[in-house]
Amino acid sequence: MPPDTPHATARPAPAATAPVLAAAGAWLLGAVLLGASGWMRSLRPPAPQLILAGLTIGLLVAARSWSPLREFVRTVDPRTLALFHLTRFVGFYFLALHARGELPWAFAVPGGWGDIAVAATALPLLLVRPDTPAGRRVYLAWNVLGLLDILGVVLTAARLAFRDPGSMHVLLELPLSLLLTFVVPIIVATHVWMLGRLTRPRISR
Repeated sequence: MPPDTPHATARPAPAATAPVLAAAGAWLLGAVLLGASGWMRSLRPPAPQLILAGLTIGLLVAARSWSPLREFVRTVDPRTLALFHLTRFVGFYFLALHARGELPWAFAVPGGWGDIAVAATALPLLLVRPDTPAGRRVYLAWNVLGLLDILGVVLTAARLAFRDPGSMHVLLELPLSLLLTFVVPIIVATHVWMLGRLTRPRISR
């Protein structure tokens, strides 16, 4: 199967991978430094929500306008993108923070268990070939459920933050501030990218 077909799992060329990884590393470093500065603790809604939306939209736009990322998204094995979703085991930390009274039940418990379920199902997904009809259906189902879960988590966090900003203060401090400034934008973007690959008609050559 040619590497530019929607279900191909060819590896991205090194020329595309290297700058993408370098940019991701620089982004992560910037997110860590921003969280460590304490600046985010002063933010009040809708500022955190606008930052999250802006970073997510910016990443999706970059995947169309920046050629290394565009090539990476076009050719990367969907299993590689699914691997990033193991970060959603952070749901266990949500549950622990709720047990300590630092996160409200409405966010920590449904969101925590939802993220854990998505991360746990990502593990066996790595053994499924997405370039087969059955594998494509499995990936589509996982992507839809995973995207609905993360959107639900984001909307719940926003609703609670608008109602009582103090109840969600730990999301503006390290390490959870990285969810806002790094992890969640990539999670949403990878869902969008995988869905685009999986729903594009197969091209025969």
